[in-house]
Amino acid sequence: MGKLALGGGLKRLFFIMKIKFTKKFEDIINVENLLEAWKEFVCGKRNKKDVQEFSLKLMDNIFCLHDELLNNTYVHDGYQAFNISDPKPRNIHKAIVKDRLLHRAIYRKLYLFFDKTFISDSYSCRIGKGTHSALNRFRKFGYKVSKNNTKTCWILKCDIKKFFANIDHQVLINIIAMRIEDKDLLWLLQTTINSFSTKPGVGLPLGNLTSQLFVNIYMNEFDQFVKHKLRVKHYIRYADDFVFFSESREWLEQILIFAQDFLANRLKLELHPDKVFIKTLASGVDFLGWVHFSCHRVLRTNTKKRMIKRLKEKPKPESIDSYLGHLSHGNSYELRAWVANEFDLR
Repeated sequence: MGKLALGGGLKRLFFIMKIKFTKKFEDIINVENLLEAWKEFVCGKRNKKDVQEFSLKLMDNIFCLHDELLNNTYVHDGYQAFNISDPKPRNIHKAIVKDRLLHRAIYRKLYLFFDKTFISDSYSCRIGKGTHSALNRFRKFGYKVSKNNTKTCWILKCDIKKFFANIDHQVLINIIAMRIEDKDLLWLLQTTINSFSTKPGVGLPLGNLTSQLFVNIYMNEFDQFVKHKLRVKHYIRYADDFVFFSESREWLEQILIFAQDFLANRLKLELHPDKVFIKTLASGVDFLGWVHFSCHRVLRTNTKKRMIKRLKEKPKPESIDSYLGHLSHGNSYELRAWVANEFDLR
C-alpha cells in the first residue's frame, strides 16, 4: 500500500452533515414519553428503595419533573459514587431516580436517530451489535486480509487512556449541535452533560445511560474520519478499543500517526501508551477478552482465572449457563468440559 494522502489536513472539522434530528424539546419532556421511560427504567429495579419511594407518588413526581423542564427550572442533582471490579476497578457514579428517569426519556428518543449515523463496525452499546458480533467480524476480517491464511495479516490494536474521564464537554456539545438545532433540547443535553466532571468541563459518568450514547456520538467522529478520510476498509471499534487490519505493517504505522493526531487535536483524547501495538494475527492478538489467532481464538488467561474464581464462589445455575454460552464462542472445549464436570452438569 502507498502512503496516505489527506486533503484539507487534520485541523479541518470533520462532520458528515446529511440528516438533522427533527424531534423537539417537547417530544422529550412530554408526560407520555416520561411515563414510557418509567416503564423501561423500572424493569429489574422495583425492589430498590429509592425506586419504590419515587413510585409511591409516581404521577406527582413525573408532573413535577415535566413542569421543571417546561419552565427551564430543572437542575440535575448530584451523584452517588461507588466502586466495582468489572474486571478492573471502576468508579461508578449513580444519579438519583428523577435524573435517571430523564436520562431514559432522552435516550429513548435520541438513540434510534443517532444509531443510524454510526458506521456498521461500531459495536458497543448498540441494538443488534455487541461483543459476539464484534468477535465474529474480527474473525471475518482476519480471513479476508490474510486471504484465508495465505498472507501475513498485521493488526494495529489501540486503547484510549481513561476514556470516559477525558470526554470534553464542549467538543461533545459542538458535535451534537451539528445534528440538533432545537435550542431548548440543546440546553437539556448540555445540562445532562455538565452534571458531572472529573475536572472542569471534562468527563462523563460511567453510570449514566446517556453516557453510552454520548461516547458513541463522540467517537463516531473518529469512526467517520477512519472510514471516509483514511479510507480504512477493515476497522472495528468497541467503545475505546479498536483495531485496524492490513497486509502492511508500514501502512498501519502511518495510520497510527494520523489516528493519534485526530484524537488529540479533534477529540482531545490520548491513546494508552501501554496498550497500543502492531502484531501479526498468527502470533495472537488480544481483543475483547479473547486472544485471536489465524484459525481459532482462546479465552484470555486472566479472563479464564476470573471466571473460575467466580464460579467457585457463586456456582449458580444461571451463572454457569452464562459462562458456558460465552465459552461457546471460542475454542474452549476443554474448559467447557471442566466446568461441566466440576459442577456436575448432566
